Amino acid sequence: QGALLCAAKIVQNVPDMEAKFYASTQVIDEARHVEAYKKLVEKFGIVYPMTGPLGELLEQVLADSRWDMTYLGMQVVIEGLALAAFAGIRDNAQNPLASAVNAYVMQDEARHVAFGRLALREYYPHLSQAERDEREEFLVEACYLMRDRFSASEVWENLDIPEAEWRDHIMNSQGMQVFRNHLFSRIVPVVKDIGLWGPRVTRAYEDMGIMGYASVDVDALQKADDDIARDYDARRAHVEEIIDKGRVVEAAE
Repeated sequence: QGALLCAAKIVQNVPDMEAKFYASTQVIDEARHVEAYKKLVEKFGIVYPMTGPLGELLEQVLADSRWDMTYLGMQVVIEGLALAAFAGIRDNAQNPLASAVNAYVMQDEARHVAFGRLALREYYPHLSQAERDEREEFLVEACYLMRDRFSASEVWENLDIPEAEWRDHIMNSQGMQVFRNHLFSRIVPVVKDIGLWGPRVTRAYEDMGIMGYASVDVDALQKADDDIARDYDARRAHVEEIIDKGRVVEAAE
């Protein structure tokens, strides 16, 4: 729902008419995603609330009247994290429906992030150094905030695992550290691409241990996301074709 609100805000605030037209299509995409995930989580029977840090960042993004800050906060940071998390579900989920839903959502989200990249890459060279510094400071704070949001305390509590145990696991487990770092694999290369790559940002990314993602080919990732979704389409079409043939045979008999 946060992405839906931000997309609607961009339609209002972005000065370019073509950008307004594109943002309006994103509103439709995000509304479809809300409905799809609503139906998906209903099948699992459990829903966790938005985490505090994510809610805090979303409030900041929605409160800022500058259109580029909405792009930066939502389409670069929040949706960048979402893409990495969705990819983990898409590629590893044992439930085929969960995998397929995330594949299709990622196809849309990769397109949203790509448009945000183009808009910001064109806009940021025209800013003053003070304006760039302000955006880099926001970006660094947002990334630290998002890194720290992945405690999943509600999940551990639901599993009746003592807080001391899950906090130790979160802070010291190598697997969790790798997971948290990997969530930035879609953010770091985009930040570099749009030009917010000053010392403040690079120092923060080195401190977080995520500078290695700076060389990731974002276009290749986007193409892979699209190809995987198309593969799901092809498999579904094949299944439907087999079903139709079976019906024809039954009717003939």
